[in-house]
Amino acid sequence: MKFIVSSSALLKQLQQISGVINANTVLPILEDFLFEIEKNKLTVVATDLETVMKIHMDIEAKDSGKVCIPAKILMDSLKNIPEQPLTFSIDKNFAVEITSDNGKYKVMGENPDNFPREPAADDANSFTMTSGALVTAINKAIFAVSNDDLRPAMTGVFFELDKKGITFVATDAHRLVRYTRKDVACPKKDSFIVPKKPLNLLKSALPDNDDELTLSYNSNHLFVKHGGTELVCRLIDARFPDYKVVIPADNPYRMAISRSDFQNALRRVSVFSNKSTNQVALTITGNELQLAAQDVDFSFEGNERMACQYDGEDIQIAFNAKFLIEMLNGADTTEVNMELSTPTKAGIIKPAEQGENEELLMLVMPLMLNN
Repeated sequence: MKFIVSSSALLKQLQQISGVINANTVLPILEDFLFEIEKNKLTVVATDLETVMKIHMDIEAKDSGKVCIPAKILMDSLKNIPEQPLTFSIDKNFAVEITSDNGKYKVMGENPDNFPREPAADDANSFTMTSGALVTAINKAIFAVSNDDLRPAMTGVFFELDKKGITFVATDAHRLVRYTRKDVACPKKDSFIVPKKPLNLLKSALPDNDDELTLSYNSNHLFVKHGGTELVCRLIDARFPDYKVVIPADNPYRMAISRSDFQNALRRVSVFSNKSTNQVALTITGNELQLAAQDVDFSFEGNERMACQYDGEDIQIAFNAKFLIEMLNGADTTEVNMELSTPTKAGIIKPAEQGENEELLMLVMPLMLNN
């Protein structure tokens, strides 16, 4: 079996899917790419048993066949070969010979029959959305996903589908992000939880543009298709907590503040905070916000004042500065609004202007004030 492919085009495609492969896997075959050739079409598959990613590309080939090629050595060699056509020749023992303009490289492939089969899209419901909308949703939600394996439901992003739109929710019990798109029509009311790893892979593989992509799901898997790239991942089989009860219905005090100024002040002041809590206390009086942090063990202390627009009673409330900084990254407006009520109730952050078909709400739990 023989085929010819451009070295840089192959490398570019393999880089999109190589993130699926785990460094230390139980099955050696999972360290390989599965190459399938059929009539001038090459399909390359990578899997870790939970997530499958594949790409399709055009090549020159006369015959059909399959082979598994070790991913690491193939990627390392392609990174160092300048742009040129490469000829792959595979014999019946799955030995792979790669010929370039001025070199020959040999690597021992493996029997493709041992490669795990991918799940079939049986009884799947489908809907479409733009690639940019999905990438934005992942970027806005993924930082709030929990890493606690004892709460599997929180280790992914909750997709809540509706005929009028789709909502993405992520929480780690300290903060929560809810991002809604109204320009997506789903077939019916439904919900599922997608793990963090495949979402990170999608985020880097998908373009942030108006390309249309198809999402299909059944009770166990999510299937995403965009051009020549496909991803299949197993859904998290757990019940997502009822996030709606956590969001306070009425936070009467409102503060409007410059996003970048607030973020930079938090970065400066949090240097002096306790490293385990990252606690920064916010004191809002009139139209002034004071930020204070201290680490009693080392006698560190940091204070800053800044202007804000505030409507409400004077309040002192403490938050984890690291959480606030990450959340402010999610709001891409020059100003943000913060809604508060008492020092023990969750604070809400929203961008000052919401997009036409989108709505973002971020919630963060306060810390106990250590006066």
